[in-house]
Amino acid sequence: MKIFQNRKNNIKTFNASKSHAVHRTKKILKKVIAWSGLFFFALAAYMIYRQLSKYDMQDISKALLTIPVKNLIYAMLASFLGYVALSSYDFLALKYIKKKLPAWKWIFAGFIGFSVSNNAGHAIVSGGAIRYRLYTRWRVKGADIVKMITFSGFTYLIACFFLIIIGYFITPDHAFGDGAASKITTAVIALLSFVGLWIYLTAAVYYKKTITIKGIKLKMPNIQLALEQILIGSIDILMASLVLYFTLTHFIDISFNTFIGAFIIAQILGIYSQVPGGLGVFELVFANIIPGAENQAMLYGSLIAYRIIYYLLPLVLSGVALLSYEGYLGYRQREIKKQRKLDLLKQKLSEKAQLVTSKAKIVSKKAKEMRDKVHLKKES
Repeated sequence: MKIFQNRKNNIKTFNASKSHAVHRTKKILKKVIAWSGLFFFALAAYMIYRQLSKYDMQDISKALLTIPVKNLIYAMLASFLGYVALSSYDFLALKYIKKKLPAWKWIFAGFIGFSVSNNAGHAIVSGGAIRYRLYTRWRVKGADIVKMITFSGFTYLIACFFLIIIGYFITPDHAFGDGAASKITTAVIALLSFVGLWIYLTAAVYYKKTITIKGIKLKMPNIQLALEQILIGSIDILMASLVLYFTLTHFIDISFNTFIGAFIIAQILGIYSQVPGGLGVFELVFANIIPGAENQAMLYGSLIAYRIIYYLLPLVLSGVALLSYEGYLGYRQREIKKQRKLDLLKQKLSEKAQLVTSKAKIVSKKAKEMRDKVHLKKES
């Protein structure tokens, strides 16, 4: 009986230590994921530094000074609206998981997440780490954050499908080469995009089953939410295209139909190549539709302005916002700790005061008893 009891105790001890180890591992992983958000922010800053370091500072200043102020204002307005659309990805994702948060939170998380992932590449990892750090503080569960990131990925994907189809029909044939292989490739991509978009929208209408992946349950959004995904994703890509278009039209006379189709393909290739900022992809695509050495030099200047307005400025602003928020949270935590210490000190002092009062009452009671005894003795 004793042996059986000892074994039972040993099993309990082992299970308790195992549970403690698992809990500790999870805690460490959560901290690593949370802090990796700041790592990816630093990586994004480094990547944009590398991008801009390829250019001479005189060329940068010359290119920016050559562009009219009106065009730069339009480009910055388009960039602002583009990041509003990007932040709305998070709004739709919260709607998908049926979670309500104040508007400033999803705007804040979306802006910082996308300004980092646009520059660092690997959007799911880099932007996801930022979102995990922020949303867990706002009491959104880890599983729900994974659902949000997955949903946002599909928002961009189906918007790409939609815009590739449009881009295929409005982009001139010579934009992506004159060879038969190039024409077949672009036609196949457009066809696959049509099939992908059709499958997604059909599933949104008819497929109601839950898909479970590693314990996380996913469902297709309803058709209204799916159409909202296409709308928001399309506005995002359209606004990003206008940033480059406003800086380019000063140098080169190019129709928007020709430009937008090339931009859509270039943007999508840049995202899925995981090259930060799509560096090199724009140059390759636009070199085909804008031939000539003189035009290439002009394209070079407009691309510098585009990268500064759409990539660098949002990253700087998000850096200031993130560091300010982290600083505010740190200050608040310190104040909470101070208040807790003060409350604990007050509690201890109160307990001591009660103890002293209690002892004083006991002493007073004993003194009274002694006086009564003395008084009784005198009387007797």
